[in-house]
Amino acid sequence: MSDSLYFDNDCISAFLWTKTEWILESLFPNNILVPKEVYIELSKVPYLKGRIDNLINSGQATIHEIILGSEESNLFQSLTGLTEGKRIVIGKGEAAVLSLVKFRGGIVASNNLKDISDYIKEYSLRHTTTADILVKAFENGLITEIDANNIWANMLAKKRKLGATTFSDYYKSKSH
Repeated sequence: MSDSLYFDNDCISAFLWTKTEWILESLFPNNILVPKEVYIELSKVPYLKGRIDNLINSGQATIHEIILGSEESNLFQSLTGLTEGKRIVIGKGEAAVLSLVKFRGGIVASNNLKDISDYIKEYSLRHTTTADILVKAFENGLITEIDANNIWANMLAKKRKLGATTFSDYYKSKSH
């Protein structure tokens, strides 16, 4: 996949917490995009800041800023409740990802389906989750099913929401 992924905090931090960002580097080389708002959120936790800074310093990830006064800025303000409207207000990280993908292209990488799924549909955006990325890593032979289950358990231990108790259970539920 050569498309850039704009990561929300919940998705990228699942990999950062478990020291498995190498999976992202392998699957999406130089296509890991982090909105400035997400970087600010990650920077509040020294461990996560160190790991994301390593990705940035190696050139694997880049920080993207919303251009003030642009259409993406207007959408961001609308989604975060900074302007009046009838939208469901969402967090700055989610809003930044949605705004950047809508106007710059790419894929939304977020697990926060409760807050963003209506917007994904409304704007016809492509979307992936941590679970989807682990499936891709497994299907591409980067990790074994045992590895995937161990990573999954470590992510759950860090309170990441993945949609199933084990990777194997998730994979079976998504397989045809």
